[in-house]
Amino acid sequence: MKYKFMRFPEGKTKAVTFSYDDNGMSDIRMREVFDKYGLKGTFNVMSYSIGVEGRPSTDNLKEAIANGHEIALHGAHHAALGNLRPIDGIKEVLECRQVVENALGRIVRGYAYSDSGIGKMLNGASYSDIKQYLSDLDIAYARAISGDNDRFLIPSDWHAWMPTAHHTNPGIMKMIEKFVSMDVNKCYCGERQPRLFFVWGHSFEFDNNNNWELLDEICEGLSGHEDTWYASNIDIYDYATAYDRLVWSVDNKRVYNPSLMPVWFDVDGKLYCVKSGETLEL
Repeated sequence: MKYKFMRFPEGKTKAVTFSYDDNGMSDIRMREVFDKYGLKGTFNVMSYSIGVEGRPSTDNLKEAIANGHEIALHGAHHAALGNLRPIDGIKEVLECRQVVENALGRIVRGYAYSDSGIGKMLNGASYSDIKQYLSDLDIAYARAISGDNDRFLIPSDWHAWMPTAHHTNPGIMKMIEKFVSMDVNKCYCGERQPRLFFVWGHSFEFDNNNNWELLDEICEGLSGHEDTWYASNIDIYDYATAYDRLVWSVDNKRVYNPSLMPVWFDVDGKLYCVKSGETLEL
């Protein structure tokens, strides 16, 4: 065995996900657009916005989940964790999680940093402390916002998950063209890792700029490709984590899957799938 790479469900080499903040009424229109194109998004809510007039109702949020979207956390008070002492950051996250989980009747593990997030550190805050208490609070991942990129890589640190681009990035359509045209299996053998296109923003920006046609253009460009998996943020995290949990023999000739989902991977150009609870001989 020379090279081994994760593949998404059904052996797909690419994935697309979206993350949108603040739980505004325009999220409802955005979810309808995503549903139209067969896309999945994560919508990050502040606990103070739950059950408030002028915000999506809890029934609407539950409907979004039923349609395959994710509802994640965005803080109790939309505060930047990088500005808070650990004790205050813990309260910001814990309060949000308790309120949102109780309202939706489900476990919520995703987080998107609010405001400046972890872009700057004040009042004794540090990223190491933030990562530690997010992990202790069972927050699986946290989306950051410090800059766009077109490398399309799976994060190496799930608590500093960098998106590909904000939808207002003037180069986003060129990024989409680059992503869609990429044939991962034809890349240099050591560069055949799976690729992810991750768009973020706020749905109200399309209202403010009167440019909802941009969302349609983005969604049309990214949707409908056979080599691409369309998933929420937590779907991506759960699948990648299941891959990381595979147990390999010392000679790499057999692999055990302890997770509850089938996992696909590529070994030196050959595609495999190991089922839940299965030990596969390669």
